[in-house]
Amino acid sequence: MLFPLGLRGLLVLITSCVNKVYGGYVKTIHQRQKGVGLIEVLVTVLIIATALLTLSALQMRSLQFNHSAYLRSQANILAYDILDRIRINRNRVAEYSLDFATATPGGSNLSSVDIREWRELIGKVLPKGLGKIQCTGAGICAVAIRWTEQNQTGEADEDIATFEYTTRI
Repeated sequence: MLFPLGLRGLLVLITSCVNKVYGGYVKTIHQRQKGVGLIEVLVTVLIIATALLTLSALQMRSLQFNHSAYLRSQANILAYDILDRIRINRNRVAEYSLDFATATPGGSNLSSVDIREWRELIGKVLPKGLGKIQCTGAGICAVAIRWTEQNQTGEADEDIATFEYTTRI
């Protein structure tokens, strides 16, 4: 056996040797350090709590940006949807023009049905979503989709996001 006294006996032996060499100096250092371990633990807990709080804030921002990207992707899909519907009914491009404030047409022709279905989709997919279409006689159509998002600053004018797409039909 390497240590016949055991580990505890070895520790006592080393401590008594150090006390003899330094004349009790180790004992006074040990007495002055009482409670230092508790302070170290409290500082560590404070650092860990701050780090976890920072990570949770980072996760919240990540979710917010991810949701914003999702809404923009949906707006992109909806813009392509109405433009494809306009391409199908290319002969009546002028019937598709409407503004954000314009009432949804109630007719049964293809352009009225397309606009009505498109606006219903915008209302279902995007929060407070509105759609606008401007088509010229030259076959160029501009689609704008507007919705509200939660912003970072809390100012109301930053809550509105707009996606605009222009193409030749």
